Amino acid sequence: MVAAGPLANFLLAIVIFTGIFYANGRAILLPMVDGIAAGSAAEAAGFQLGDRIVSIDGFAVDSFEDMQRVVQTASDTQLVFSVDRGGKLVELVATPQRRDVVTPFGTTRVGVLGVQSKSKPENWHVQNYDFVGSVKLAGSETWYIVERTGSYLKGLADGQESTDQLSGPIRIAEMSGAMAKLGASYLLNLAAVLSISVGMLNLFPIPLLDGGHLLYYAVEAVRGKAMTDKVQQFGFKVGLMLVTSLMVFATYNDILRLTRQWMHLG
Repeated sequence: MVAAGPLANFLLAIVIFTGIFYANGRAILLPMVDGIAAGSAAEAAGFQLGDRIVSIDGFAVDSFEDMQRVVQTASDTQLVFSVDRGGKLVELVATPQRRDVVTPFGTTRVGVLGVQSKSKPENWHVQNYDFVGSVKLAGSETWYIVERTGSYLKGLADGQESTDQLSGPIRIAEMSGAMAKLGASYLLNLAAVLSISVGMLNLFPIPLLDGGHLLYYAVEAVRGKAMTDKVQQFGFKVGLMLVTSLMVFATYNDILRLTRQWMHLG
């Protein structure tokens, strides 16, 4: 089965996430508004300190991370927030502003609301899950990463995203070392993310990858006959060139980032 490789990558990620959630639960920071950035979308919408975000566009929000995930994927899009203000529900309309944000994987453009939640002990709790709940949450987490990656690739094609996030072996090694210092759960989480990335890459319709084989099968189904060996060999050469170019560019990104860091330190 041609798609067995990518499916194995996605299943591995789900297994890893399931183990993490089942063993450790999920640390949840309540979606409280403890700070509002000046000139932000939150300030313009009328958010106040002490508000607790209850839902966004009718979808329940249980954690600050849930709120961030919705906002980050909705830059320049009007959202309706329901907030608990002193026991009373208030509706606010805000449009997250598109901003460049530096992440461990590079610079990405996301929607920003402009609210902060302080890590006060009373704002934190750990949600534990049984096995079935862990599997469901793992599937949801895997789908979120797939969706975000797809959105990034679309933005890359549209010129809305930066190539800064395309990392090679040097950056992956750095991230692995940093995650290992934080603990096994962080390292396993990175392994799951990388497994999903490899699975998605392998589905690209590029000859040499599994997605390329699927493309060949689709073309053959439409034509009603197999492609000639000469055409397939040419396709594999093109695929090899594309994959090699991607690897070289990602490594170049790593070296360029390291050079900038050294110059900054110097």
